[in-house]
Amino acid sequence: MPRPWKPTPLIRVSAALHAAAAAGLLLRPEAWPWVVGALAVNHGALTAAGLWPRSRLLGPNWMRLPPTAAARGEIALTIDDGPDPDVTPKVLDLLDTHCVRATFFVIGDRVRRHPALARAIITRGHGIENHSERHFETFSLHGPRWLEREIRAAQATIADACGVTPRFFRAPAGLRNPFLEPVLARLDLQLAAWTRRGYDTRNGDAAAVAGILQKNLAAGDILLLHDGNAARSPQGRPVILDALPLLLASIKQAGLTPVTLDAART
Repeated sequence: MPRPWKPTPLIRVSAALHAAAAAGLLLRPEAWPWVVGALAVNHGALTAAGLWPRSRLLGPNWMRLPPTAAARGEIALTIDDGPDPDVTPKVLDLLDTHCVRATFFVIGDRVRRHPALARAIITRGHGIENHSERHFETFSLHGPRWLEREIRAAQATIADACGVTPRFFRAPAGLRNPFLEPVLARLDLQLAAWTRRGYDTRNGDAAAVAGILQKNLAAGDILLLHDGNAARSPQGRPVILDALPLLLASIKQAGLTPVTLDAART
């Protein structure tokens, strides 16, 4: 079922500004330089909000777990861009070894190519969520109809392969635009960003990646790693495979409990 879309103050101000600009041009055509300038500043603010993955200026956005989950000492590991047939099985084995649950934000096209691997994520106790159908770098440049087709396609792909319907969405690279939140509301999806990311798609130093994620580690954190598009160490090993054990050891030492994003809702 869709949920209500509640425009943020920035969206409300932007809509009012555009309406006022249209009326102003009709009444005072000679004022067009001021109108264009005001609209340019507004569009700049909207663009900046979309380029900031951890912003709530365009709509609700999980950067941390809810206070109730944090009070329980919970933390969330989120793993993006899979499933990857070379990396994901090894990540699942590591998580099993440490009795840890994680949330995988998967790409629909990869789920279609590796449905058994996607199902293994579910059967081994982890969450699986929507990371778009094709993970285009231009995702945030598209309009509402395109965004809805892309996100809805991934919903269908994941549901067909795994028998579950995602409840969360993460935009490719976290980049978005003002059209995204109304689409997510229609699809009853919650946008999820992160507290910290390890930059493990471009840093092949596992200790450095783990160090970023471990810094100020606290209940309620949402941490981001990648099984798809993972950087490689100088030895050619996916960096997540060496960074994850270091991170899990720190989480255990801190007395925190990794849970899926869906479990943190309760």
